[in-house]
Amino acid sequence: MENNAAIIISKALVQDLNNCISVISPEQLFVLTDTSSREYCLPLIRKCPALASAKVFSMRSGDDFKNLDTVVDVWTFLGENGGTRQSMLINLGGGVVTDLGGFVANTFKRGIRYINIPTTLLSMVDAAVGGKTGINFRQLKNEIGVINPAEKVLICSEFLRTLDKENLLSGYAEMLKHGLLKSQEELHRLASFDINRPDYDLLSDLIGTSVAVKEAIVAVDPTEKGIRKALNLGHTIGHAFESLSHTQKRPILHGYAVAYGLIGELYLSYKCQGFPQDEMIRLCRFISENYGRFEIDCDDYPALYELMAHDKKNRHAGEINCTLLSDVGQIVTDCIIEKEQIFKALDFYRDTVGI
Repeated sequence: MENNAAIIISKALVQDLNNCISVISPEQLFVLTDTSSREYCLPLIRKCPALASAKVFSMRSGDDFKNLDTVVDVWTFLGENGGTRQSMLINLGGGVVTDLGGFVANTFKRGIRYINIPTTLLSMVDAAVGGKTGINFRQLKNEIGVINPAEKVLICSEFLRTLDKENLLSGYAEMLKHGLLKSQEELHRLASFDINRPDYDLLSDLIGTSVAVKEAIVAVDPTEKGIRKALNLGHTIGHAFESLSHTQKRPILHGYAVAYGLIGELYLSYKCQGFPQDEMIRLCRFISENYGRFEIDCDDYPALYELMAHDKKNRHAGEINCTLLSDVGQIVTDCIIEKEQIFKALDFYRDTVGI
């Protein structure tokens, strides 16, 4: 892509980053990483001339640190190192870093510019693009945040060569969601990709398509008043799984939670909107075979339901609002789901994954 685009699929990361910084010409430059991305990813951009005087802050790795305490630490670091409204923050890392870093940038001095450089598949196709930023609060995912996009997002698939299979699969769940929103052709391309022996050139092409699906939706509805709600597919149930996993001290990755959420919400799509049963079964089998399972039993249903009832996507307190599909590419937003239907979807999930 051209460098005047908000999203750059980069083949020359150092050069593209240097050009982006030079055009903006910030007074101070800061880099936010976590302990993992500082070790494995920061060296890949260190040769960028514009980063010569940049100050680096490393937060602790993991979703448990995507919280207000870490935000205060980063705010303090920026303030103590001369940060002004003309500063810029580069977020180098996975979704935790880009989500939290974007929130920090949007709130420090009432907002400074920022660039996202996602280093995981999940952050490339989801967290780093679209402008959503945020932190977890009171056991709820992304409860506090703002929507305001990065100046640039630089996506470089070279980071993925050192990513383990589990984290590849985590990002791939969001790509499956985008495939469901786009077309049967794209969904079948994704379902036939060999995640065990990834072709990184093909994966880069699939990433470009996936990001384009999200960006096309965001361009029409940047503040989630209408069609952007389509991007919540799989997330109502998925976020509840993710929150429960952390509460019970057996955490699962975000993408795995979304994959499990897709099983439940495809079932609801089939029951409530007439989604094709054979397509539902095919994709649910793919998820079960590749993502394993998160163990739940009937005693967990009330807690999961309460987490869904408190989801920030609900329009009214206690009302569970889902995005469903009537077919691949046929989106139905603002579907109100009753408690009995949620419990049946959880039954279907358990049956599908063999619990």
